Amino acid sequence: MTEVRLLAPHEVEAVSALARVVWQATYPALISQTQIDCMLADRYAAERIHAQLDDPRHAWWVAQQGQQLAGFAHATHDGTDCKLDKLYVHPDKQRQGIGSALLATVQSWARAQHAHRLWLQVNRGNTQAIAAYQKLGFRIIESRVFDIGSGFVMDDHVMERML
Repeated sequence: MTEVRLLAPHEVEAVSALARVVWQATYPALISQTQIDCMLADRYAAERIHAQLDDPRHAWWVAQQGQQLAGFAHATHDGTDCKLDKLYVHPDKQRQGIGSALLATVQSWARAQHAHRLWLQVNRGNTQAIAAYQKLGFRIIESRVFDIGSGFVMDDHVMERML
């Protein structure tokens, strides 16, 4: 059984560790190891996540199976729309409904924020994630290259789902 709940501050390091596992299983074929390391250090820095936990515009959730952290999600809202910023499931736990459970929680939160749209960015080469998001009702609305600094870019599809 999967339990989805808000991320507790003492779980931040576990989320960062799981992010590394997922990214190492997913992104080496899509972006360089240097970019992976840079993005992990930036997006999963403990100080950054703790600050987001204290910011009502952000929400973090974890999915747990027994004692194991199986996945996590992070979303933001800007007063109009919500962005699904992160949704990752351990490679050994994928295709078991964990991503769907996390997404359902994110969508409930987005509706509570009075958002009408949930959107995300996904690497154009991440065909498995694109297919999963399409199955969950998202559609590609744009494809762009985003400059993220330090000489790196993200070559992404922007996808949305109306709420």
